[in-house]
Amino acid sequence: MSLRIGLLGGGQLGQMFLQNAFSYPFQIHILDNDTNAPCAKVTPFFQQGDIRNFQDVYNFGKKMDILSIEIENVSIEALKALENEGKKVFPEPRVLELIADKCLQKQFFKENHLPTADFIVVENHQDLHKHVDFLPAFQKLARGGYDGRGVQALESKADLHKAFTQKSLLEKKVSVQKEISVIVARNQSGIAVYESVEMVFDKKLNLVDYLLAPARISKQKAKEAQDLAQKVIEKLQMTGILAVEMFLDENDNLLINELAPRPHNSGHHTIEAAFCSQYDQHLRAIAGLPLGNPQLHTKAGMLNILGEKGYEGEAIYEGLSDILAVPKVYLHLYNKTFTKAGRKMGHLTIIGESFEEIEQKIASLKQKCKVKGSIFSSE
Repeated sequence: MSLRIGLLGGGQLGQMFLQNAFSYPFQIHILDNDTNAPCAKVTPFFQQGDIRNFQDVYNFGKKMDILSIEIENVSIEALKALENEGKKVFPEPRVLELIADKCLQKQFFKENHLPTADFIVVENHQDLHKHVDFLPAFQKLARGGYDGRGVQALESKADLHKAFTQKSLLEKKVSVQKEISVIVARNQSGIAVYESVEMVFDKKLNLVDYLLAPARISKQKAKEAQDLAQKVIEKLQMTGILAVEMFLDENDNLLINELAPRPHNSGHHTIEAAFCSQYDQHLRAIAGLPLGNPQLHTKAGMLNILGEKGYEGEAIYEGLSDILAVPKVYLHLYNKTFTKAGRKMGHLTIIGESFEEIEQKIASLKQKCKVKGSIFSSE
């Protein structure tokens, strides 16, 4: 089976997708505007082009048998045109269009009776002032937010001066016990659901610091989370892999936060800890192959490697020898040439017999592993 599969986006998710795809008899072509993108360094089938530009995506897609993404910010109109001409596009453009807009996402949850926090859609800054009584809440830009950007807390009327002026979502603030994520995949052969993972956030950067898998929740809640993720992908009628991020609130209720229709940061541990990784699963799903076994065969943790605060420029890695000396730790660097504070530069997977062992190693690894830049700023 010789397939030409086109992937829009050449970042670290694409790199890890490629590393898995090399085991298959497929040609994986990458489109990205950055000639220094991680994927550009690991495949001969890299093409420079703007994934948000209709013509670039259309011209690229015409040569492919299947098209997929590693980031949502793409030309959906071009993907629609290609799908109308008979190209296989997974996830489907209608799904991308829905998920790309957080307001549409929330309305989809409500219409399909999927549990989520209360919300209000606001069109502009003036509209926001009408809903002061709804605060405290999180304001999320309808479009364009990513990795903690485009989200901010509004506690009271006094915070409205810093509010986004574009169309956005006001999501009621809830008391959260844990933030969890479930990865689920679907194609015509069936559905595969991974065990939930527990995400621990860096509150300053508003992105995942580390995760633990499986999540430390009851068996009943774990099954409920998996069932909820399966219900979401069935309602979407989506092909490919989907990350369903959820809150477990103070009353033990599961509330869906957001969706990501692609491999996700919360699934990196599956490379070492599951029988079938999220990247292998995504490839199987879009290529129409039988889905793999999503079961974990060990407890695992994943620690994001972020650029050190105060540094930017060409990346300098410190502590790699110390990291590699630790048993059952696996290093993944993303081939990014330049670093800056909070940028995802890689991750570490840690497997172990207990969460205590894994968290002890995570605490130690944080001290050993540093990514600094060639320029220091005392910001």
